[in-house]
Amino acid sequence: MARTTKTITFSLPPELAEKVNEMAAQQGRSRSGFLRTAVVRYIEEQEWRQLLQYGEQKAREENIGPEAVARLVEEIRAETNLVRT
Repeated sequence: MARTTKTITFSLPPELAEKVNEMAAQQGRSRSGFLRTAVVRYIEEQEWRQLLQYGEQKAREENIGPEAVARLVEEIRAETNLVRT
């Protein structure tokens, strides 16, 4: 059976490695599981930041101010609800 994970190696300063060990133990998790969750959360945060930056850039290009955002969101939600029903 093929592995569903890939092993990677990286280094941490001793103090940070100890904090990782302590936090993983407090949560009853393995170090790998703890770090896997941390990496996933970091990647998700970066993706959201990129999305927000894209939205801000498009809003500037289209000259859309904050007051128009709620209206546009509602319009899109209404269109989406119409498509679902």
